[in-house]
This record gives sequence, C-alpha cells and structure tokens, in this order.
Amino acid sequence: MRCFNFAPGPAALPFEVLEVIRDELFDFRGEGASIMEISHRSPAFAKVIGEAETGIRTLLGVPDGYDVLFMQGGGHQQFSAVPLNLLGTRRKADYIVNGTWSRKALKEAQKFCEVNVAALDDGTRAPRQQELRLDPDAAYVYYCDNETVHGVEFDYVPETGGVPLVADMSSNIMTRPVDVSRFGAIWFGAQKNFGIAGLAIALVRQDLIGKAGPACPVMLDWKTYAQSGSLFNTPPVFAIYVSSLVCRWLLQQGGVKEMQRRSALKSGLLYQTIDESEGFYRTRVQKDSRSRMNVTFALRDESLNEPFLAGALERGLKGVKGHRSVGGMRASLYNAVPQEGVQALADYMKEFARRHG
Repeated sequence: MRCFNFAPGPAALPFEVLEVIRDELFDFRGEGASIMEISHRSPAFAKVIGEAETGIRTLLGVPDGYDVLFMQGGGHQQFSAVPLNLLGTRRKADYIVNGTWSRKALKEAQKFCEVNVAALDDGTRAPRQQELRLDPDAAYVYYCDNETVHGVEFDYVPETGGVPLVADMSSNIMTRPVDVSRFGAIWFGAQKNFGIAGLAIALVRQDLIGKAGPACPVMLDWKTYAQSGSLFNTPPVFAIYVSSLVCRWLLQQGGVKEMQRRSALKSGLLYQTIDESEGFYRTRVQKDSRSRMNVTFALRDESLNEPFLAGALERGLKGVKGHRSVGGMRASLYNAVPQEGVQALADYMKEFARRHG
C-alpha cells in the first residue's frame, strides 16, 4: 500500500509517471532495452531530452535567448558554478540570505569573490524589496526563492536595477508562473517538483554564457553544456527521462497555473489547521513569507514529537519530520502530493491535538 509522502526530496512522484516508468522499464518504446541501457547519443534518447526541453520551455514560457542546460551535481555544484560563470572581470556579488540554502550558496561564493550580503534574515521571513542593500557594481544578485528547511518563500521577484538576477528555485519550480525574462539564470534540482535526484537544470540567458575564466572546471562551465546540447559527457539519462515524463504529466494536468491553484489549496489547509489549533501547533514563519511547498511547524509540547511522528507513520503519513538543523515538523507539498493526502494529514493533526491538547 502506498503512503502519502511529504518528504522534502527525494520527494513524491506522480503515480501516473511511476506507472509509465514501470511499463517501459524493460523495453523502452520498442528499443529492446531499458532507458538505462541505451546510448545517450541514440535517436531514442535524443527524443527524450528534446521532449524534456520542449516541456520546460512550454510550461515556464522560456523566451528565446535562453538555453536549457541539463547538468549533474545538484545544488551544491551550482553554488560553485554561479560565481565561476557570472563574475567575469568583476569581483563582487550580492547575496540575499534568509535560510539554510542561501547561506550555503553564500559560503561557497566567498571562495571566489567579495560577497555583499544584501539582506540577512533568521529564517522566519523573506526580506522585502526596500530592505535590500544592493551594490550596483555587483556581477549578479543571488537568492533562494523557497527555503526548504525553514519554509520561507518569496512572494515577489527582487528588482536589481539591471544587475543579472540568479534564483535557486529547486523546491518551487513548476508551481506557479515565472517571468523568466526577469532573470539572468534560474536553476533547480529535479528531485522535489520535477523528477528524481541526480539532475539539475539551469535556464541561462545566452549573453551570460561564455564568461567563465580559464581556471573554471569544464563540467562547471555552462558553455560546456550549451555548446554540446548537454551531451558533453554521459548525462543522467534516467533522471532526464523521468523529468520528461513529469513535463508530460504537468501539461496534462493543466500546467503551472493549475499547480499554483492546487498548491494554494493544499498549503492553505495546513496553515489553517495550525492557526486554529490554539497554539498546539505553531510556525515561526511570518504570514507573507509562508512557503506553499514546505509547511514547517512545531508542537507546543516537544515531548509529543515522537508520539506525533509514530502516529503519522501508522496512518501512512511519511516524511513529516523537520530538518535536523531546526527540528519540529515539515510537510512538503510538492505537485505530486495529492489533496487527499494533505487532508489526511490535517485530519490527523486535529485528532492528535484533541487527544493531547
């Protein structure tokens, strides 16, 4: 029996996508072999990666003048790739820091350049535009649009005065419309809303590609992927295949606007449950910064944490333990998490509060 999976990543996949994977696993579309066994330079895989790119461009409305790069290494590799590719002759960059992942990106960037912390918050809110102390001489401005650990999400796109804006959208990509033209680069790991671990995707404005210095490792240089169609080396074939199926599923469901509607319903239900619990559950995140993807909360009595988690597991509600660095609970409500699963979690939370409140 399948559970309701609230894990932050690797995360839930759409059931329909899993069914296709199962059906095609041993004989991929008449190839007589699995997708994991065919050449990444074969016509069959060329069609797969083409479908994935077309799906991304369609779902996000990626304009001409942007390359879609399929990369390995996940977020930590992009923490290095961003400064190596964008600094050029400049030696300064702006970082907006409001959670675990933006702090990690900041720490990595400090190896390569002088970093101006344009805003620094404690993981309870997204800094507002008027608070940003931006340096007009910065090579780029970097921020994490949704902080998975703390459950903080930006409800606006920072204005940078023409300096290229770079966003980590790993945990909220494909959950609402995005004006890609406002960004120099957007990157995201696939294992939350777009597939499985092992794949990172970067959408990069073409005029920003080719600025990496000679010391930049070849596999961190965005130009390597842009010039080779992401086939310079053997790419994560299976992960790209899964993402192409997720693209297909998203389009069938109604695209990112429909995902935005669903995410509002799902997160709204859990936040309502928290707010109406009379303090039994609480969240530190301010209302205008609450993530639609990662609902973080704590129990008033922390001695009840283990009984709460045990009861959740008994009901098939998995992955709700908070990140080890902050504790408490976290329910990740990615696109593949169904409304009925969120309802089941909300019902359990109310029942638990009645029994222990």
